[in-house]
Amino acid sequence: QVQLVESGGGLVQSGGSLRLSCASSGLTLAHYAIGWFRQAPGQEPEGVSCLNVRNQDFYIDAVKGRFTISRDSSRNTVYLQMNSLKPEDTGVYYCATVYGYLKQGCRRTDEPYRGQGTQVTVSS
Repeated sequence: QVQLVESGGGLVQSGGSLRLSCASSGLTLAHYAIGWFRQAPGQEPEGVSCLNVRNQDFYIDAVKGRFTISRDSSRNTVYLQMNSLKPEDTGVYYCATVYGYLKQGCRRTDEPYRGQGTQVTVSS
């Protein structure tokens, strides 16, 4: 059974940092494009960053220069390092499989594998 499990969320003050982890069992993440999505209350999920199998990455403008996505194949984990956090970064963050063509952003695959998410709250 495939599982994606996120961790690393929490409450942080504005300007702080968090590192989110997306670990998998049953899925070799190095073989998939993986994206990080966030969903704020009352809003649709948005793909904030993704990484394909060629190590090409994508970031939405709102997080460029602050967030970094990476993969550690030895740990079968994808990370999202989030620095200089802002209150508008608050939301539930989850990882999911995405299409590898990133020029159109992070698009979940038709039947994505995804985790349950981890809450990130940034206080002002």
